[in-house]
Amino acid sequence: MTWSSISRRAFVAGGALLAAGAGQAEPPPDRLVGRPDPQLDTPEPLPEDRQLGFAVVGLGKLALGEIMDAFATARRAKVTALVSGNRDKALRVAARYGVPESGLYSYDDFDRIADNPAVDVVYIVLPNALHRAFAERAFRAGKHVLCEKPMATNVADCAAMIAASEAAGRKLMIAYRCQFEPHNLMAMRAIRGGELGAVRVITADVGRGTDPRDPADQWRLNRALAGSGSLFDIGIYGLNAARFLVGEEPVEVRAQLYARPDDPRFREVEDVVVWTMRFPGGAQFHGSTSYSYSFTNRIQATCDNGVLVLDPSMEYHAQRLQIRDRTIQMSPIDQFAREMDHFCMAITDGVPIVADGAEGMQDVRLMLAILEAGRTGRAVSTDWGYRRAADPATSVPDRLGVA
Repeated sequence: MTWSSISRRAFVAGGALLAAGAGQAEPPPDRLVGRPDPQLDTPEPLPEDRQLGFAVVGLGKLALGEIMDAFATARRAKVTALVSGNRDKALRVAARYGVPESGLYSYDDFDRIADNPAVDVVYIVLPNALHRAFAERAFRAGKHVLCEKPMATNVADCAAMIAASEAAGRKLMIAYRCQFEPHNLMAMRAIRGGELGAVRVITADVGRGTDPRDPADQWRLNRALAGSGSLFDIGIYGLNAARFLVGEEPVEVRAQLYARPDDPRFREVEDVVVWTMRFPGGAQFHGSTSYSYSFTNRIQATCDNGVLVLDPSMEYHAQRLQIRDRTIQMSPIDQFAREMDHFCMAITDGVPIVADGAEGMQDVRLMLAILEAGRTGRAVSTDWGYRRAADPATSVPDRLGVA
């Protein structure tokens, strides 16, 4: 087998899906563009022998543009392995980030990672439909798993990932970076602390354009790889934010779905999703997401004693929070570094994981309910008794990883 070939044993069915996803990956640019590093709050890293080693699986736009650079600002995490379908690309990225050639794997021989003691954690950065297969392989190799959101494309895959984690005695975390971002944390605490009174309505609009010529967008427009359209990819930010701002779980959803019939981008996936959620304490949510909007990611909580706005809410390093007439814009931090450090603390110190497998599965269940409501035109009950194990509003310290 070659580095460009893809093992059909890598997943239960649909091996061509991985081949498609890998084939679309673009080579790294001459200079990997990161974030405004001079402004980042970067605590001193722990000694290398106290850091946990991460294998990054998938070297697409997110991994190269954000995650690889984040290791430089992480305190407890270091990159020790790369997994890619493109050997030349892996070698170039490895040289740039100091990963030894012995730490390079293809998708075919990924299982050899079991023999690499330098790898403690596998970070899965692949198309959604491939998350389960690689999580199960990582757990069989004895590694912990950090998986990009959404956790999977269906509830059965989520449940299988949780079961594999438990069987292996290894931890599973879903990469909800915004739960570690200071403006989002301040918004949670302001609402939960009663500063604004009862929440009446939360609105969230999250959208961007998609370009089918862009390899990073091609798999997102493929239902077999993505599972859904804009909702699973970016609408999930508004959904998750509403849940952690209110501190409750929605009990009912309603929705409408739309895609222009003459737009070839949306032959397989929905474009616009507009939905409402009802919370048990009386709060209402109105949200929209789209792959054809002008770029937007805005969240507003209208409360008895004031209005709170996050705009932008989900950017990597440019959030802005407004509480009543006060605007707050804190020094940026690296959200990816914070989430990796949190997972390391969960592994080494037993800190509760704020975004565990059950949390990831809850969002998948809710998104599937939203799509069902949109297809049927009926309200769908989501009152299935889920309770979050750890709350980011109280569990994430201001300077994560320093303690």
